[in-house]
Amino acid sequence: MLRIIMLLLVTFAAGCDSPERLANPETDSIRVDQRMGAPPDPGFERALEPRAFEFPRDHGAHPGFATEWWYFTGNLYGPDGRRFGYQFTLFRVGLEPGQPVADSDWRTNQVYMGHLAVSDIANRRHYSTERLARAAAGLAGGKVPPLHVWLGPWSISGSQEGLFPLKLAAATTDFGITLTLQSGNRPMVLQGDRGLSLKGAAPGNASYYYSYTRLPTRGEIHFGGERFEVTGNSWFDREWSSSALAADQAGWDWFALQFDDGRDLMFYRMRDRQGLAQSFSAGVLVDKGGGVIPLSLDQVDLNPTRHWQSEQGASYPVAWRLQAPDLNLDLQVEAAFDNQEMPLTVRYWEGAVDVSGSHTGVGYLELSGYAQ
Repeated sequence: MLRIIMLLLVTFAAGCDSPERLANPETDSIRVDQRMGAPPDPGFERALEPRAFEFPRDHGAHPGFATEWWYFTGNLYGPDGRRFGYQFTLFRVGLEPGQPVADSDWRTNQVYMGHLAVSDIANRRHYSTERLARAAAGLAGGKVPPLHVWLGPWSISGSQEGLFPLKLAAATTDFGITLTLQSGNRPMVLQGDRGLSLKGAAPGNASYYYSYTRLPTRGEIHFGGERFEVTGNSWFDREWSSSALAADQAGWDWFALQFDDGRDLMFYRMRDRQGLAQSFSAGVLVDKGGGVIPLSLDQVDLNPTRHWQSEQGASYPVAWRLQAPDLNLDLQVEAAFDNQEMPLTVRYWEGAVDVSGSHTGVGYLELSGYAQ
């Protein structure tokens, strides 16, 4: 199954530079357990133990691993307070391990895929699209220093002096973003055990994972022929691995929340095929000074309180109660509006959320493995 999916990605990227594919609810999609439910080629490197991170090198691509991503979300506001959400992710997918034969500028064993979405919260409109290209002939790639990850005209670019400021640029003919992210006062967070984030019981079923949880952001969002100057905060996740979902795993629920009191919370809930949380679920609470409190499943109780059903039949839990009694957290997390589904090659739900209850704030929620 994994090789079939890889062939599909190659087919999408078979042109010199595949143009963006606007979200089409009628398009056949791949379930996340199909995409990640088979073991990778054993020739890929595995995340087996904590490692010493090296920067700026580790901000760039890791072609020895099967999969990685540079992942951004944010809640942004216009001068009048109008709110927008955005997601911009560039993925690198290794088709096979090792170096390809260097007999052509077009030969590669790497494919890049990008997902872009903008949520117009006031009007409950969600725009999404994807783009794919082979990492050959300059069409896509990732390098340092400085950080530069690109997929055709879509790009993530760091500074000559360091990672920040980061510049994000991605657009279609209908919508897009041009944003600058500053470092703020939050240090990098190494997720899991010194950056080794376990996702399952099998050796190597893990990723190397770090985050910047609150990055002051300024720039422009456009859609529907209108342009909006915006400011707010973004969340940046970096992850690479060669892991796969185990046979008993259906997907995950990922929460990235920014509280009004200045704290940030990330928690991912690995889910079995009966919908129950697995012990590999974990997260962190980050205080205003950058201090980190690790969170395990026995500290966090997550229960869906409302579902939304897409036109394609997927039932997504778009509202939750999140409780962490030891931290005095009792939160309601609810979609800013329900239809923020990403009907792309891999179908999932990703959107802006509101936080209320013991603490208030905003954030982003990702729900994978629910598509039919």
